Amino acid sequence: MAKATKMKQLSLEMPDKPGQLAEVATTLAGVKVNISAICAYGMEGKAYFMLITDSNAKAKKALAKLGCEIKEEDVFAVEMPDKVGEMQKTARKIADAGINVNYIYGTISSGKTSVCVFSTDDDKKALRVINK
Repeated sequence: MAKATKMKQLSLEMPDKPGQLAEVATTLAGVKVNISAICAYGMEGKAYFMLITDSNAKAKKALAKLGCEIKEEDVFAVEMPDKVGEMQKTARKIADAGINVNYIYGTISSGKTSVCVFSTDDDKKALRVINK
């Protein structure tokens, strides 16, 4: 059964050029901050990163030295069994509640569990319907 948990995500914006992912990862490793989930993409000359870390305060302080724009945003993570149909169940609950998904990205936490990070137009309601 899926379990949703509220969390804070760091969102970064910086110039899109080779090495930005390495720069972000190196900066965080240098201050002993673990990245547990990441989404990154480039668009129109900008690089965008969405990160779940084990210490947003340390991460923000370190990343500020790179000169990037940093925001802390509300998201929620859904931990679910890593098997066929589990995403469908979660997506159906969200859809049936009339909630729009802004974005989602995922990671595997173990061979038996996957974790997806969501942003929706009503995270509070989404948490409630998923955890029902």
